[in-house]
Amino acid sequence: MSEPSATPHALERLTCVIPAGGVGSRLWPLSRANAPKFLLDLTGSGDSLLRATWNRLAPIVPPERLMVVTGRSHRDSVAAQLPELPCENLVTESEPKDSSAAIGLAAALLELRDPDAILGSFAADHVIRGDILFQRAVTTAVQAADQGYIATIGIHPSHPATGFGYISCGQARGDLAPFDVYDVTEFVEKPDAAEAEAYLARGGYLWNAGMFIARASVLLDQMALAEPELVASLREIAASWDSKRGAQVRERLWPMLPKIAIDYTVAEPAAAAGKMVCVAAHFDWDDVGDFASVANLLTRGRGTDLAVLGDGAQVLSDASSGIVVSESDRLVALVGMDDVVVVDTADVLLVTTKSRAQDVKQLVSRMKVTGGGHLL
Repeated sequence: MSEPSATPHALERLTCVIPAGGVGSRLWPLSRANAPKFLLDLTGSGDSLLRATWNRLAPIVPPERLMVVTGRSHRDSVAAQLPELPCENLVTESEPKDSSAAIGLAAALLELRDPDAILGSFAADHVIRGDILFQRAVTTAVQAADQGYIATIGIHPSHPATGFGYISCGQARGDLAPFDVYDVTEFVEKPDAAEAEAYLARGGYLWNAGMFIARASVLLDQMALAEPELVASLREIAASWDSKRGAQVRERLWPMLPKIAIDYTVAEPAAAAGKMVCVAAHFDWDDVGDFASVANLLTRGRGTDLAVLGDGAQVLSDASSGIVVSESDRLVALVGMDDVVVVDTADVLLVTTKSRAQDVKQLVSRMKVTGGGHLL
């Protein structure tokens, strides 16, 4: 395949895809199968994370070039939160198959609509502050993508986080953009504390925010090198999507697709092949992966050590810090509790600490095999 050349109208061929999947099990019992993380307001802004993502992308592309990929059971909720979303751009999966299938399906549909289409994938459940800086980073990534590269957006780390993956950046690519674009030499899994400290001290490492921008055909061709049968199935599903036999094709092929993250089918192989570049961004970003990160987000710069989330939450606190999330009409009283996490819902009360907030996921896993699945 010949390398495509850049055009001045690359942004006009960009479609922003929002994969809206996953439950967010570290945020249980607030986030559940019928009310997943992306449909919730975790910032107290009045908007769900999904709606905030839409609002962030709307200045970059018009509604007809915004697409959401979500589960069949969440279709109506997504449509209600995003009434501007064209019905043909609300793509539903019959069952979750991880990010390669979700983003790959969007790429296959866009490739058919326009062979030169550029896809940008932006998760539905992240929090970003600094929309102008975000838009600048996306525009820069589109420039690189239009020249045949797969681009990602990395975040300058503000602290040695152990809950995020990292991107190791190499040579600056002034040929692609005047500044902030680098070759990706490696994607690094979540480090331990010592490694995270070393990354900050050494420099050249960015947080991996899971954003990918590429020509749809380039992304699919790269994915096909790792998973040829997956891509062949996705292209067959896309080709029949609007036909009378579309549902039959999906029912036959979708259950057989492998569950595999796009990091392993696209990002890591493309980096190894020298086809991956990273835009070093300057906006604030968080994937609000657990209650500790929600607490930090809600207390940052507000002169308080205790975050409270929930309409009408009643909290009485004395010398306490952490977070209280309340969906009940009960009074939650805290005395001398440091970095506590209290989540009070109609049927579950969760109490843990910020330092153990990541372990909620293990608790959820145990419940699946011990008869507590009805609470998930």
